[in-house]
Amino acid sequence: QVQLTESGGGLVQAGGSLRLSCAASGRTFSIHSMGWFRQAPGKEREFVATVRRTTGTTSYADSVKGRFTISRDIAKDTVYLQINSLLSADTAVYYCAATILSDPGGYTSWGQGPPVPVSS
Repeated sequence: QVQLTESGGGLVQAGGSLRLSCAASGRTFSIHSMGWFRQAPGKEREFVATVRRTTGTTSYADSVKGRFTISRDIAKDTVYLQINSLLSADTAVYYCAATILSDPGGYTSWGQGPPVPVSS
């Protein structure tokens, strides 16, 4: 199994920047991709970005392109989400998730989700 531990959340001001980290542990060799999702108050959880562990190929939701950057450090088994020019609309709980090689189509491991409140 893969365990995910996020860090870096907290209150930020609109217009500022934030970097979230997600460290994987356990059977990290089985990871296919790692991604970020978010859930705003009163809304459903939505996809934000993903990165393939081996190739570094990334994919983003249209709503975050240009402001969000996902990256990974294979040696540290860690994925990062850099968020710039924060908006009030970015207020959400941000979840890290991972897919495994045997089932790359589904996110089977999830982090606890640090809240990121953005003050205007």
